[in-house]
Amino acid sequence: MTATDLVQIVQEDRGEPGIVARVTVNNPAHHNALGNAGKRELAEAIEALAAEPRLRVVVLGGAGGRSFIGGANLTEMAGFERHDAMVGPSLTHRMCEAIRRTPVPVIARIQGYCLGAGLEVAAACDMRAASDDSRFGMPEVLFGLPSGMEACLLPQLIGWGKTRELVYTGRHIPAQEAAACGLVERMVPAADLDGAVEDWVGAILSAGPLAIRAQKELIRDWERMSIADAVQQGIRAVAAGHATGETKRLMGAFVERRRAARAATNQTG
Repeated sequence: MTATDLVQIVQEDRGEPGIVARVTVNNPAHHNALGNAGKRELAEAIEALAAEPRLRVVVLGGAGGRSFIGGANLTEMAGFERHDAMVGPSLTHRMCEAIRRTPVPVIARIQGYCLGAGLEVAAACDMRAASDDSRFGMPEVLFGLPSGMEACLLPQLIGWGKTRELVYTGRHIPAQEAAACGLVERMVPAADLDGAVEDWVGAILSAGPLAIRAQKELIRDWERMSIADAVQQGIRAVAAGHATGETKRLMGAFVERRRAARAATNQTG
């Protein structure tokens, strides 16, 4: 896989735990805005990473510290004809769907502005950590457009009322408000952002790789199923998990650690 100047990829091989991939949108002079070509590049980068069997987690961020992904390229959009106006939203969806279909967790590392298509990308990620100087918004109505595509994911994160507020007003909200309404799971000072992301990465790497992949697939199932169907799907997933050697290995290791801890306690007592 080759990275471009706009979409940069670093794969960290952590040995037995597997690969941590860091994907960075590199257009800081323009708030990491993505035109149609950039959306395609990001989608292709994520799709290629998803095929890596040793992949354990993806961290997605923006270069420069001023923006996660600022949104679409407004200069480009201003000249769109009807056909172009269909291509752009379709590429936004492809980009977000690639994230949602990646078989491992994708973490959004958000610093600075997270607007429009950038917020849709963040919503498509599995978890979101943000610096306390970040700002969030869906400003499309201010430019004569409704918010579409993966903006439809917002109600499950922040509820219908807050979604309506964002998409009707186009206003930006600060990180503190985003954390309070559940738009981001962690908000920390900018200096602590990488540490917060690494805390999640470490936890994911300590879990069973097959279990993590099964869990992400199961969450996707939950989103489209009734409660009754989701429960049955969960039963099947847990049963399938028990059939893997991973379950026996990890449970056995836990039992051995607990046995050793008890033995050490008895000896010192």
